[in-house]
Amino acid sequence: MHYQGTVYRPPSEANSILLQVTTGCSHNKCTFCGMYKGQRFSIKPDSIVDADISYAAKHFAYATRLFICDGDALIVPQQRLLAILEQIEEKLPHISRVGIYANTKALRMKTEAELAELRSHGLGIVYMGLESGDDLTLAEMNKGADAKQMIAMGRKAKAAGLALSLTVLLGIAGPERSSVHAMETGRVLSAIDPDYVGALSLMLEPGTALHQQILAGDFSMPNPMVILQELRTMIEHTHLSHGLFHANHASNYLPIRAKLPEDKKQTLARIDAALAGSLELRPEYLRAL
Repeated sequence: MHYQGTVYRPPSEANSILLQVTTGCSHNKCTFCGMYKGQRFSIKPDSIVDADISYAAKHFAYATRLFICDGDALIVPQQRLLAILEQIEEKLPHISRVGIYANTKALRMKTEAELAELRSHGLGIVYMGLESGDDLTLAEMNKGADAKQMIAMGRKAKAAGLALSLTVLLGIAGPERSSVHAMETGRVLSAIDPDYVGALSLMLEPGTALHQQILAGDFSMPNPMVILQELRTMIEHTHLSHGLFHANHASNYLPIRAKLPEDKKQTLARIDAALAGSLELRPEYLRAL
């Protein structure tokens, strides 16, 4: 497989074939993110993508999942992306689900009918970084979209029949705006009603704009108790019809895996126990991105 730079994928795609169709991220301006710094966004030539699909067909013929990398590969023009999916269908017939990263810009460039067409050729799930539902926080992190746009694009993906997984970021609003960030994120999650929510806790990466803000004294990292309370408030204000809310990433202080709405009461009770000191938190040296 022809990989350029560091290839990233969601935790749930750990056992998937990783097919790199784009390099980097077309936005690449989020203050907290260092994933693609110094890497120029590009769409790889068809010849390389074709060769990688053929390689996967030879060496991973019985794989059942495939993830299209990198940062927001949904931005690939419709006919090129459709041709890639058709090749996957032809050469890797055991693939039952293809996943992809997308941002609001990429989703805005596709019509609902085009998204449904991609779904009919195997695209099964879209991963989108919401991070926050608070417009001020979104602007501060230079996310490139506001809450209204996030809701509209998330709903578009759902309306096209795609499963939707959203990432939210605990601590990104700092301690002062933590409560607003949590409540507004719960509101936006409820409005979109995704299939999956993954909560990560903020960890600073040297070289990012946010790290520079910390050094300059323009941003303060919330302590673990603030982040736990933020998680509690967020879940309390999140109303899903049928979804999974995960906060079991290695960055989190307290692993949470909840089916909403069924598990909300016991999940809030678990967080309350941690806030009261009855549950041990993950120590800093074990936290990781």
